[in-house]
Formats: sequence, structure tokens, C-alpha cells
Amino acid sequence: MQSITTEACSPLISLTWEGDHLALLDQRLLPEEVVYLRLHTPEEVAEAIRHLAVRGAPAIGIAAAYGVYLGMKDFQARADAAEDDAKRQLLAVLRAHAILLAGSRPTAVNLFWALDRMKRRAEAFAVDERITVQAMKQSLLAEAVRIHKEDEDTNRRIGEHALTLFTDGMGVLTHCNAGALATAKYGTALELQRAGLDVTLICDNMAGAIMAKGWVQAVIVGTDRVAANGDVANKIGTYSVAVLARAHEIPFYVACPLSTIDLSTPTGADIPIEERIAEEITEGFGKRTAPRGVKVYNPAFDITPHDYVSGIITEKGIVKGNYKEGLRKLFQSRLS
Repeated sequence: MQSITTEACSPLISLTWEGDHLALLDQRLLPEEVVYLRLHTPEEVAEAIRHLAVRGAPAIGIAAAYGVYLGMKDFQARADAAEDDAKRQLLAVLRAHAILLAGSRPTAVNLFWALDRMKRRAEAFAVDERITVQAMKQSLLAEAVRIHKEDEDTNRRIGEHALTLFTDGMGVLTHCNAGALATAKYGTALELQRAGLDVTLICDNMAGAIMAKGWVQAVIVGTDRVAANGDVANKIGTYSVAVLARAHEIPFYVACPLSTIDLSTPTGADIPIEERIAEEITEGFGKRTAPRGVKVYNPAFDITPHDYVSGIITEKGIVKGNYKEGLRKLFQSRLS
């Protein structure tokens, strides 16, 4: 793994494909440093995901797709292997790398969606006698690039739908990584400041106070997974913001691509919640801030029940009310 520091400039891009490697913005160093990691193997991509160099479900999924290809790029079958055997060997290697990448973070459904899509692409070509191993590898790269490009287009359409909910002068509260660095291109937060918009940073425990002052007219957050009934898994503290928004009669919206909606997960109770290491709470800036031996509970995400969600904004439109039915119809419209 290599890294390169760039001049601070706008806009920031979460990740780019550089022809033979993945350039990934190391978000752990923001905003003081803009450093891109040069990743050449699936192991390096998995490490970057696990250690939060890349954040946000869509960006994690895109990185994982490229990680699959990086594991295939230099694949060489045994010299005596027939073409069918070589393709089977390639599939075995791909599946092993997919398992590695899938274990990097358990909550972001886009990770598994992207890996499944890459596996399906490879499996379809593996049974086609006209397709060579080299063609399979090129098809995997093309699929990763397609996932990346689709995410850019999706985010733009999500933004266009969201604009119908907001008017000039509204105060909009966001929470966690809801910006372009959580996806492939378009977003909020640090990115909005670099674009010249009026942005104010607060701590999450100040949300109720500014709502009471009347400074917030809408809340919009991202999500790592939406269950079939509309329950939302997002960064820890999202549920608290939703409860506060309800108390102050402020609409609470969730923005996400369809790839983040998991119809196979019935409710939020079925979503696995990642738990981070205790040191994230007991230590800060290299110093211990809590007594040794104290128990720590450090979930990375919480579940916001669908009853607190005013609408789910997707690239296909905005769903309100009966989320189970509305989300199902969105997926049907995508297939039609």
C-alpha cells in the first residue's frame, strides 16, 4: 500500500480507478491532510474498509468491487489447466477474496450487494464456453467501473428528488457521513463547505438545543441499511436525532440508493450491528480518558424505527407512509 498527498482543492473525490490500482481518499486524515492510498490488492482494500479509511455504505461497496478485480487482475491458472479448469480456479479465488472483503464491515449492505454483483457476473461468464479467462477478468473490471458510474448517477438523482422537499433559507441538519465522501461523488458536510455553502458544525448532543431555537426545519441522514419495513440502520446517534426531530415536529428524511435497501431483512432487529473497539471511547488523542477496567459498549450504528422516518429518498423517488409496500413497488419499477 502506498499513499500520496495532494494539494487541498475542490472537489474531494472519495475514490478513483487509476488503470491498475484503486486510489482511495484516506478519510481518517481529513480535514488537515488530503492523502490518497494506492491500493493494489484485495487485502489492502479490506484493511482500508475495516480501519475506516473509506466510509459510507455506497463508497464501501464500490471499493469492494474494485477489490474483487484487484484479486483477479494478475491471476494465472496452472500451466496445464484447460480453459474450463482455469475459469473454475478463477472463480474459487474470487469467492475467497469476496469472503475476505465481506468480513471487513458487517452492517453496510452495499458491501454485500456489490460483492454479490461481482460474483454473479463472474459466474455467468464462467459457464459461457465462448468467454476466456482474460475476458472474464476484463468483464469484472467493467462491472466494477459500472457500479462506480451508476453510483454517481444515482446520487445526482437522489439530490434532484430531495430538492423537492426543501426551499431556500431552510436550516437542514445532517448526521455522520452523509456527503460525497460516503458515496462516489455528490454529497454534503465537508464537501458543502468546500463548495462555498453556509455550514455550521455542532456536536451530536447539541441537536435538541438548536431545534428548540428554531434553527432546523428538516433533518436528512444517510443509511448503511434499510430493512424491508423501513427501519433504518445508520451511525450511532441517528435514532436520538430522529426522536428529537419528532418532539420538535421537524421532518426526518433518509437518503439512500436502492442498493442500500435490503428487502431480505424484515425489520431493523434483523440488521447486524458492528461493535467497535473500546479504545475509541476510552482513549482520545493518544491519552486515556476513562478509568482502566471500565466496561464499554461501543456500537457503530443504531436502528431508527420507520415510524420516525418522514420519507426515504431514493433515485427512483420518495417513499412515505407504508414503507413495506412502497419500497417493494420501487424495486418492481426498477425491474420493469
